[in-house]
Amino acid sequence: MKIQHTLLAAAVLSTFSSFAFADNADQVVPKVVVTASPFKNADSDQILNPAKVISGDELRDKVGSSLGETLAQELGVSASAFGAGASRPIIRGMEGARVKMLENGMATSDVSGLSNDHAVASEGAVAQQIEILRGPAALLYGSGAIGGLVNVVNERIPTALEKQTTGTVETRYSTVDSGKNASGTIDTAVGQFALHADGNIRNADDYKIPGQRIEGDPEAGAGRLPHSGTKERSWGLGGSYIADWGFIGASASKLSNVYGIPSAEGSKIDQAQTRYDIDSLVRNPFAGFESFKFKAGYTDYNHAELNEDNSPAVLFTNRTVETRAELTHSPIAALHNMRGTFGIQTDNNHFSALSPTGGADTVPVTHSTSQAAFLVEEVKLGPVVLSAGGRLESVERKPVSNVERNFSLKSGSVGGMWTFTPGYAAGLTLSYAERAPATEELYSGGPHDATETFDIGNPDFKKESSKNFELSLEKNTGLIRWKANAFRNKVDNYIFGNVNGTLVDEEGNVVADGSSLRQRIFQQAPATIQGVEAELTYNALGNGWNGRVFADTSKGRLDNAGSLPLQPADRVGASIGYKDGAWRAGASLVHGAGQERLASFESTTTASYNQLGANVSYTQKLANVDITYFLLAKNLLNEDIRLSTSLLKDVAPLPGRNVVFGVRAHF
Repeated sequence: MKIQHTLLAAAVLSTFSSFAFADNADQVVPKVVVTASPFKNADSDQILNPAKVISGDELRDKVGSSLGETLAQELGVSASAFGAGASRPIIRGMEGARVKMLENGMATSDVSGLSNDHAVASEGAVAQQIEILRGPAALLYGSGAIGGLVNVVNERIPTALEKQTTGTVETRYSTVDSGKNASGTIDTAVGQFALHADGNIRNADDYKIPGQRIEGDPEAGAGRLPHSGTKERSWGLGGSYIADWGFIGASASKLSNVYGIPSAEGSKIDQAQTRYDIDSLVRNPFAGFESFKFKAGYTDYNHAELNEDNSPAVLFTNRTVETRAELTHSPIAALHNMRGTFGIQTDNNHFSALSPTGGADTVPVTHSTSQAAFLVEEVKLGPVVLSAGGRLESVERKPVSNVERNFSLKSGSVGGMWTFTPGYAAGLTLSYAERAPATEELYSGGPHDATETFDIGNPDFKKESSKNFELSLEKNTGLIRWKANAFRNKVDNYIFGNVNGTLVDEEGNVVADGSSLRQRIFQQAPATIQGVEAELTYNALGNGWNGRVFADTSKGRLDNAGSLPLQPADRVGASIGYKDGAWRAGASLVHGAGQERLASFESTTTASYNQLGANVSYTQKLANVDITYFLLAKNLLNEDIRLSTSLLKDVAPLPGRNVVFGVRAHF
């Protein structure tokens, strides 16, 4: 396969390049800490649980109107691309309930895992960093993290005292949708109290598309994509008391998001969330232990799916209380300085998707609870680092109008990293994880207008079980760095939605034609997902020239039954940049291959595409304020790009050529 040859060549060439250029191996590169990792490792140390941390200028360049758009060009990550308002990350071909969304280490508690038309209730514009985790560490956050997790870190609850007031204010304008965005954060301290505030406002019209809405159909319309506009508001306030022993703090936040669904029928979603969190840390709580952490959060989430006349078709609500406690023990010298973390997590959730008119309910009111205990340990034996972890979890689902279900789940992982020569390491991980079927997979039985489907769950579903094997190789020092991963994930009782071609009305009755819904029946079958990915970087964080090349491929199949639905296309990409003093500039190109691997009920392939982008910025210092003027360009070739991972690939291409102008002030 061509892409596999590309991956191998990248790794081999980078190895020879690193020796040929002597590589300035002693260069000091700042490390960014992965807060969701149990040991707070740097992203370059994550061979046992591969991670990526996006922060600083890189995050500001990539941030979009959705989390999926922001992360879409990361290694092994694609996007569901359900319009500008709702695009969720897909990690190594896994989506929905298998990829968990976190904010500051706690679940976002939205309903984005239920369906691709539901936006993630977390705002990237005010984030300080966004973390992507896969593998053993991700499993510690719940069975919903079988495919990985994304953690948005905004530090609304401060963990340190600022010596002086700091903050960032940014405004930007985008041409493709006449989009206007303003965001800001501020942190200060009063005595032992640290205070934080942030906010974001975004207004965007329907975006321009390069050609016809439906490829080959001139009557489908062109120019702008109907129902693709967004209007979002969010704010957050937090504070902490910080002392030598640790800290204790709380925060409150609110999000309001109204966005269009560019399906053939057209609709809108009116989303709202109110969230309260507390966080605490006690250092050296007692002999033999380094720290004790406790977090708790309450989330009140709702959204209405609106028809073209703005009348609600379905009302979704989700109220959640989550707690999490972690106790980290000191290194045990007798066991080669073994270190580890033990924790307990609980979740109490009320979810429903109800008809406001007395028709068929999409999902009945369901009360779910879970209790879990987890443990992860790590030990270093010379050049080898070994880790092992496990999680036991009990999940209970109690619907008001169906069968109660209880699931006992267990997950575990073992892995090792061998630094066989300074700067070079190889790793192997084996993991096993179980996932309880989500509420909608068990109890759906009604219309879902935004996806134009009538969803039917199965209360008799078994739990999913996943066996994962991953082999990694990396060079992690010097100007030139690279990594390559190969993985295979065998999943028993994999749950997927089968759109079988049957047309039904709002009550589920079979009809011949007319304004109707497609029947989507959740089913289970064994599946296998496997792939390879590689990335090479040059001078990623230093001044002067920098560059990156990457490639990834992931293939998911139902055993003896064809491909999994919505599988990502093979990709290769490259970027080049230059940084010198106040100036920074760069360009990137991603090539996506045509995708012809379809599930038995899919009918549309996607063509290959080239996605060209560029950026330039200049930073001016005025007194104690750094003012950055920036220009970003996306899809410069104005290509008609349709992603294989999108349910709307037939009717909703990605935006056309877009130029973003902005100013950012940091003080």
